[in-house]
Amino acid sequence: MQYRVHLIKDPALPDTRKLAPFVKDTLAAELRSAGADVYGAFYGLFGLATNELYVVTRAEGEVPDVGEPLSRAGYSLLRTIDLVPTVRPVDHSPRAEAGLYVFRWFDVTNGDVEEIAQLSKEAWVSFEADFEAEVQGLFAQADRSAERGQMLLLTRYSGLNAWQTSRAPSAEARENFMRRHALTLEAKPIATRLIGT
Repeated sequence: MQYRVHLIKDPALPDTRKLAPFVKDTLAAELRSAGADVYGAFYGLFGLATNELYVVTRAEGEVPDVGEPLSRAGYSLLRTIDLVPTVRPVDHSPRAEAGLYVFRWFDVTNGDVEEIAQLSKEAWVSFEADFEAEVQGLFAQADRSAERGQMLLLTRYSGLNAWQTSRAPSAEARENFMRRHALTLEAKPIATRLIGT
């Protein structure tokens, strides 16, 4: 399964009142006709501009380009990144549950991707049992030919309080997270909510 994260913007408005329905209806229909779909569309709480969205698309083969339909509608495609799942998701259906979705971007050495994925998987056993949190996916950059790359951890929390509480995980999870942190060159979390929930 191939994934692509798009950062898109409505340059004409200060919010996503037109962009969000366009993504959910028009763009989603165009993607379906091309054999892909929207895994989730997310507006920012912290870290994105008020007129920007993250749109995560997926397909069994190559993910179609969305630049042309966005441009035709007057929207801007600011950035895309092609990703592949590591240990999650195991369920590739579109996201539907309400909550706080945190996009945690990691800059990593590509040679460490498998170790980071394994440390994460082990930590999630107690982390998810202890908190109102569920890891949606841990993705690696599709092209790992460069020495340095990016990973994306997408986690759903029941709300901001659950995220805050989860900052103090059990000793077992904390040890794995610290080992993962040592392999991370830089991290940037962005808090979002799923459109339509």
